Amino acid sequence: MWYVLCIIVASAAGAFLGYLYRKSIAEAKIGKAEQEAARLLEEAKREAEAAKKEALLEAKDEIHKLRNEFEKESRERRNENQRMERRLLQREEVLEKKADALDRREEALNKRQKDIEKLEEEVSQLHDRQLAELERISGMTIEQAKEMLLASIREDVEHDAVTLIRDIENRAKEEADKKARVIVANAIQRCAADYVPEVTVSVVPLPNDEMKGRIIGREGRNIRALETATGIDLIIDDTPEAVILSGFDPIRREIARMALEKLIIDGRIHPGRIEEMVERSKKELDVKIKEEGEQAAFEVGVHNIHPEIIRLLGRLKYRTSYGQNVLKHSIEVALLAGAMAAELGADVAIAKRAGLLHDIGKAVDHEVEGPHVQIGVDIAKKYRENPAIIHAIAAHHGDIEPTSVEAVLVQAADAISAARPGARQETIEAYLKRLEKLEEIANSFAGVDKSYAIQAGREVRIIVKPEMVSDADAMRMARDIVKRIEKEVEYPGQIKVTVIRESRVVEYAK
Repeated sequence: MWYVLCIIVASAAGAFLGYLYRKSIAEAKIGKAEQEAARLLEEAKREAEAAKKEALLEAKDEIHKLRNEFEKESRERRNENQRMERRLLQREEVLEKKADALDRREEALNKRQKDIEKLEEEVSQLHDRQLAELERISGMTIEQAKEMLLASIREDVEHDAVTLIRDIENRAKEEADKKARVIVANAIQRCAADYVPEVTVSVVPLPNDEMKGRIIGREGRNIRALETATGIDLIIDDTPEAVILSGFDPIRREIARMALEKLIIDGRIHPGRIEEMVERSKKELDVKIKEEGEQAAFEVGVHNIHPEIIRLLGRLKYRTSYGQNVLKHSIEVALLAGAMAAELGADVAIAKRAGLLHDIGKAVDHEVEGPHVQIGVDIAKKYRENPAIIHAIAAHHGDIEPTSVEAVLVQAADAISAARPGARQETIEAYLKRLEKLEEIANSFAGVDKSYAIQAGREVRIIVKPEMVSDADAMRMARDIVKRIEKEVEYPGQIKVTVIRESRVVEYAK
């Protein structure tokens, strides 16, 4: 027990002694650290003082350097200012000298101006005296002399101008005639075409003469059915192996020809089959008509035509005028008008389109009342054609006065195409007789002075004596002449009757 107590006491004493020893050591380290800190602080102060002194010295050096540079720059600026001041003084002296010279020159000019004004005044007085002397000598005032001089000059100039204008017009007419002949000749050569006159009958070949009896049928029922369905007369005569179809409507005649050929190939000929073949031929012909119209437009180079007008163009293939195929005639007119328009610098597209459509009224003139020109104008208006095209159609037979180059070209191309040798089948004798008959009818009326059949017999112009025929009489005469022509003359298309009543006063300068 006491042993344990001794150990506890000894441990406590050891711990206390250790504590005292550590405390003494710590106090010794703290003192040493404080001494070291004081030493470091002293050294830092000494270094700071040294750096401060060094910075002050450097600042003083920099200030001294900047002061020297500033003084140097100031001296240079003063020197430059002095040089500029001297230069400005020199310029000022030069300007003063120039100003003095200008003042002297201005004085000289003012003096010269006064001298000139004085001379002008003297000249004006002398001019007035001379004019007064001239007026006294001539016995006329200045205005009267001016008027006389101007009148003389005007008379000479007008005479020369009239002469010059007449010479220019004569030369222009000569050149225009020559150029027109060349243009027309070139157009005709470029659009040369062969013509085969077409007639109002069609011939259908038969494989043998026995087929004629089958076409006639029992008691003629087949031929009657065919004629009723087509409106065409079938002529079955002694012509070997052939049947003749006769009719004024070429479209009906073509339908009959197509139907008869199908019936001959098929071999089954009876009224029911005839009606079926006629209907089929009508549909095929409608397609063919459209194709012909499209081909004509393509051949001429005219596009964007209304489909209904295309169909009417195709119908013209089966329409003839004096034996001339109207579609071929329209194509040729379009090509001729386009060629001449290109030579003259006119609108080629309008000339071609108007040439192609100028006879479009003939496609339906047997269905619609009126002349083909008016029918064509109505069709063109209905399908909204260009006003220039409508005008060319209306003017192509001279019913109205053409107001555009293209209309004149279509009129000329129409006449050229119709006048080609072989284009139309009418004989010269019949043509001349018709013209003579027209003039004879016109001359038979009282008061007629002169009459002329023009436009290839399509128009009669009658000049009456104004003292014998009044305006009302002229209207009545035109109507009576039309009635006599319709009654006594056979003619295609229409004939325009124009009665002209005018008064003329003629005097001669001798």
